[in-house]
Amino acid sequence: MRDAPDRPRASALIARLASFVLSLLLTFIGLTAVTFVIGRFMAVDPVLAKVGDRASQATYDAVRIEMGLDRPVYEQYLHYLQKVFTGDFGTSVITSHPIIQDLLHFFPATFELATIATVLGLLIGVPAGVAAAAFKGRWPDHVVGVVGLFGYSMPVFWLGLVGLFVFYGQLGWVGGPGRLDIVYDDVVTTRTGVLLIDSAIEGQWEIFRNAFSHLILPAVLLGYFSLAYIARMTRSFMIEQLSQEYVTAARIKGLSFWGAVWRHAFPNIMVPLITVIGLSYASLLEGAVLTETVFAWPGLGLYITRSLFNADMNAVLGGTLVVGAVFIGVNQLCDFLYKVFDPRLRTA
Repeated sequence: MRDAPDRPRASALIARLASFVLSLLLTFIGLTAVTFVIGRFMAVDPVLAKVGDRASQATYDAVRIEMGLDRPVYEQYLHYLQKVFTGDFGTSVITSHPIIQDLLHFFPATFELATIATVLGLLIGVPAGVAAAAFKGRWPDHVVGVVGLFGYSMPVFWLGLVGLFVFYGQLGWVGGPGRLDIVYDDVVTTRTGVLLIDSAIEGQWEIFRNAFSHLILPAVLLGYFSLAYIARMTRSFMIEQLSQEYVTAARIKGLSFWGAVWRHAFPNIMVPLITVIGLSYASLLEGAVLTETVFAWPGLGLYITRSLFNADMNAVLGGTLVVGAVFIGVNQLCDFLYKVFDPRLRTA
């Protein structure tokens, strides 16, 4: 008798899973279509990027046919989509490596930088936003507002250059541009691509400290912008919750002010706060181009920028797809965390 009620549940679970997979697939196909069309209609010639501007017309035509650019756009897209689903993004004009190999090489550096920056922004931004809401109109609120204003207003490249000049050039507190001093290049075996993890696995603590000294300044810089956004949104969410009647009722029952803040108001902002943190993290993964350029950080943003300047459109498309896949993944993770922090959504 127990099997009968379980069948509708199993069918519903399969239907939801199929819907989820179909949604991901359609989103990804739409992403490939948009990026492909934009790439094909940009005012750059991938053939010239490959053969150079001194190649003969016969060589130009032969390479154009070899790259499939003589076909209609829809045929080019279908061929590209077929290759993407087999993990083939083409070959980079700049590095002459398969693009998937380049992406696996450059993405961990961006992942490491964005993750540390988001953690810093989260650990400082959330308490700062809560404090600003709790002391609305008083000096903690004004301090958080000023810090956030600077975070939104200061150009990232200017702060990066000033930070390098002061903390690296003058004080020597941090490492310079790049991920490591050149003397440590290729010493650590690449396992995850994240230097802090790889050096810790091998027990190379001197390299770990060197990698951390190079990472901390760009991570703090990006974390500052993440902090400003997270603190501002946390403050807004908390102000709304602190004005609700259930907080007043909790205070009347004898609960302290901070008890009401953390035990009642804060849990009710978790769902929108997860969205803010997820979007901030995804934005850092794809938007750290200027920071990576200033600090010569060999990440995905710098790779896409250099590829664009050199008309390496297959590399640009591959990097853009990775960025889009990151946003899709972060959104799905946020949906899962919604149900973890809000039991009301588990039956939805």
